[in-house]
Order: sequence, then C-alpha cells, then structure tokens
Amino acid sequence: MFLLIEFCLTTVAIAAGVVFPKLGTNWFARWEQRFGRLARRRKLSIAAVGLAALLLRAALLPILPIPHPTIHDEFGYLLAADTFAHGRLTNPTHPMWVHFETFSIIQKPTYQCFAPPAQGFVLALGKVVFGHPFWGIWLSCGLMCAAICWMLQAWLPEGWALYGGFLAVIRLATFSYWGNSYWGGAVAATGGALVLGALPRIKQFQRVRDSLAIGAGLAILANCRPYEGFIFSLPVMAALVAWLFLKDGPALGFVASRVVVPLAIVLILTGAGMGYYFWRVTGDPLRMPYQVNRNTYAMAPYFIWQSSRPEPSYHHPLLRTFYTQWELSKFEKTQSLRGFLSSIVIKVYIVWLFYLGPLFLLTLLTAAAIGPYDLSWGQLDSSTRFLLIVGALSGAGLLPEVFFHSHYAAPMTCLIIALVLIAIRYLWNWQWRGERTGAAVVRAVTMVGIGLLVLRAAAKPLNLSVRPPLSVTWYAVDQQEPDRAPILAQLLAHTGPQLAIVRYTPAHNIHAEWVYNSYDIDSSKVVWARDMGPAQNEELIRYFKDRQVWMVEPDEAPARLTPYPEIGNPEK
Repeated sequence: MFLLIEFCLTTVAIAAGVVFPKLGTNWFARWEQRFGRLARRRKLSIAAVGLAALLLRAALLPILPIPHPTIHDEFGYLLAADTFAHGRLTNPTHPMWVHFETFSIIQKPTYQCFAPPAQGFVLALGKVVFGHPFWGIWLSCGLMCAAICWMLQAWLPEGWALYGGFLAVIRLATFSYWGNSYWGGAVAATGGALVLGALPRIKQFQRVRDSLAIGAGLAILANCRPYEGFIFSLPVMAALVAWLFLKDGPALGFVASRVVVPLAIVLILTGAGMGYYFWRVTGDPLRMPYQVNRNTYAMAPYFIWQSSRPEPSYHHPLLRTFYTQWELSKFEKTQSLRGFLSSIVIKVYIVWLFYLGPLFLLTLLTAAAIGPYDLSWGQLDSSTRFLLIVGALSGAGLLPEVFFHSHYAAPMTCLIIALVLIAIRYLWNWQWRGERTGAAVVRAVTMVGIGLLVLRAAAKPLNLSVRPPLSVTWYAVDQQEPDRAPILAQLLAHTGPQLAIVRYTPAHNIHAEWVYNSYDIDSSKVVWARDMGPAQNEELIRYFKDRQVWMVEPDEAPARLTPYPEIGNPEK
C-alpha cells in the first residue's frame, strides 16, 4: 500500500511540476535562499545533517520505540557488543556449549559473534555510554548522514551536498531497518563516504587529515563489510595511486609525508588490530570468525563459482535444515544460467527498493527523458564518469555473492546518492517553453519526499499498511516478529536465575530463532538452551542445578511458557 502511495504521489508531483511550473515559486525561492546560506557554511551543514538525523529519530521514539532483536545476525552483533562492553574481545567456550549452538555465533574455539567487529563496537559504545545498544545504532546513523554530506561536498556544489545529506536523513536514518535494528548498514555507509569523500580532497589539498580519513574509511570497511568494501575501494585507491605517479602531479617527497605515510600508518595499525582480534577469537591471526562459522556449519559457499562443502555433523535438526536445505537451495539455484540471471534481477530489485524506491526511480527516468538522445560517454564530466565507474565495479562485485541483503551494498550508499543528485541537478536546470520546469519538478518531488516521511509517521492512526513487498524499504522493516521478547520479560520477572529450554515443532520457522545468550552464560539471569531430549536436558539441568527450569514452546499460539514437565518444578 505505502509503495503504491509513493508511486502515485511522485507521478502526480512530476506532472504538476511540468504543468504548473510557476506554482509556489516565491515561497520556494525564500526557503532556498535560507538553505543556500546554511550550505555555504560547510562545517555547520555537516553538523546540521548529523544532528537532524539524531533529533528526528529520537522524536519518533513514541511511535517507533527501541526495537527488540529478531534476526539471526542481530543477536550475533549483540553478543559482540555485550562482550566488548565488558572489556573483553571474546569469551571462553562454555562446557555445555552444545546446548547453546545457534546461528551467527561460533562456540569454538571461543564463544563470539561470527561477523567482523565494527558493528559490535558501535553497539557496545551505545551500551556503555547510554545504557542500551540501540543508542549505538542511533549515533551511527547520525554519523553516517554527516559523513555522506561531507563526501558530497567534495564532489558536488555545497547546496546539493546539503540536499543529499538531508535525503539520507529522511530515507535512511528514520524508518528504515538501518535505524531500527541491530544489523543495518550505517557503519559501512560511513566507511564508504570517508573513502570516496577523501579522494578529491587529497588530490586538491594533500592534507594529513584527509589521508587519515581515507585510512579510517578503509579500516571501517575492512571490519564490517570486507569483501564489498574492498571492491568499492579498489577503483578509488587505483585513482589515488595513479594520481601519485602522474608526471604533473605533486612532488613525491611532499606527498609521501602528507599522504602515503599517514595512510600507511592507519592501514598497518588496522591490519595489526584485526590480526590480534582474529587470533584471540579463532586462534589464528589470518582466520576470521566468519570462516570458522562457515566451516563448522555451512555447505553453501559465499560465491557462486565455489563448490559446496560436504555436510557437517549437526547436533540440532533446526541448524541442519537451515544450512542443508534453505542455504544450499539458494546456492544451487545460482548454478544454472537462468538461476544466476534470476539472482541478478532480485539483487537489482532489492537495491532499487531500498535505496531509490519510486520517488527517485521516477525522478531519474524524468531526467533521462529530457536528456539528449545522443548523449555519449565523452560528454559526461570526469567526476561523473569516475563515479559511474566506481558504481559499475561495485555493483558487479555484488553479482557473484550467493546471499544478499540491501546493506551488503552499504559502502555504495554515498555513491548512489551522489549519482541521484547529479541527475536531479541536471533536471533542475531544464527549461521548457521558457519556464524553469525542471526546478518545479525537483521542488515538487522534494515536497513528496518530506510528505511521505510525515505520512509514514502517521501510518498507524491512518491504518496504512507499511508491510514491505518481499524486501526491506526505506519506510519499513521486513523481519520476523516472534514472541521471544514478552517471554523473556516473564522470565526476568521471576525471582532468581532461570533456565529456558526451547522446544520447536518440525514446522518451526528457521528464521525465528530463540536460543541466544549473553557473553557470560553462567551469570545470566536467563539462560536459553535447545531441547535435546530428556537425557541430555537432564544433564544441562544438573549443571544449572540452582535455576528454575522452564519449557518454552514458540510454535504454540501464543508462545507457551510452562514449568519443565520432566521434573515439574514449582514456580518459585
């Protein structure tokens, strides 16, 4: 429903701009003058964008409260945050670890999240400073929007950079899952913005701070989306190296002290830090936790050209179903030409739906429609050509991945916004029949973007459906909504430590997992474990002899919490 509303309103706005180009001209002109004054104060613009993202999301808390985790990866990141917040890099394997096996977490050689550590550190920051991991997400979205504005200032006029920064606030930092879950792409988007925004600044000014910025961006990408970040950064670093060795470039000695040395120091420290973290978690400085997770559980590879692995030994039917059926089937579909092409279409659809939607797709089509039919590559300016090359290479890098979510493309976020702005800027200058028709269209579309934000905020009282179609959008989170949070609240309300043994039916949804624990399982108020049958459950109960034991049945309607039947312990 909401997607259709966005499509219709955008269509009407574009038509209105064409038919009534003078509508509201004076009013818009006054606001554009104020906007331009702010845009000329570049540092203030960056701060204003970041602060707007923080204030707007905080203002939405009454209708969009702090979220409960529901996705596999969210729980993994929260384990990392819990670990880091307590001053640790990882945790020892629990003696009863087989009862706690779950998705997105490794149990051996240590107990930790399977993913790179950047997202976990952000969540830990929120937990330590503000008392809850959500505030780390909140901060990361504000920093992302500010970083995008900073990046755009290096590639576009300052007014358009500020415009793009506010687009990021509206479309990414409010209702999207990046600001309303624990596994979004704000961290990776920030890294991408630092990398791409630093390149033209280094070439123009040769400042140490810009070299540190590109190094920080590379470090962030390496620790959140290493593959996609590498593909995205490759043409940027190639352009930097080419510039360093141009005949008419700056003196190498001068550049070495201001660019090469600072960048090298950041990268060396990053590599050493990553190696140390890997060594602490996996026992090998060159082995990522992700590799341990995949080698332990997965049959499907990460890339389509790789071969599937032999079936591992599983302790739990649900894990076996997930890895040998759901994951493996996705990989097998990519092995035919038809399946591979289908996966490309799905990825394009996901990227369009999340990053563009009807609002920007229709705007881009309008810009394309007014362009010259014989537009050639050579007619584009060098900056646009370079951004298109980076976009093409980054997009191509996503194609061979077996699995895909919209945040896999997060390093490209600033690039996508920049390309959209280039098209909108072209549209802005379009005149038809002596009227500034393009400016009228851009103004109308902008008002639709703001109006959609207000409409989304009022969706509940207006009874508007915001359930996204097949994938996540800028206005909704497509995720499972199990009853784990209310059951957890019930367990926490009881006196003393609790043990919750989770029993699934064979028809259980493999994406709605309940068995996740904190960094220190033995000291947790509530411990979640898998039902492994009376004998093995009894072994676990003996280990946790001082805990009240419960049976949790998530597949009942509603989910059921009862005293563990085999021992029938009374409620304390």
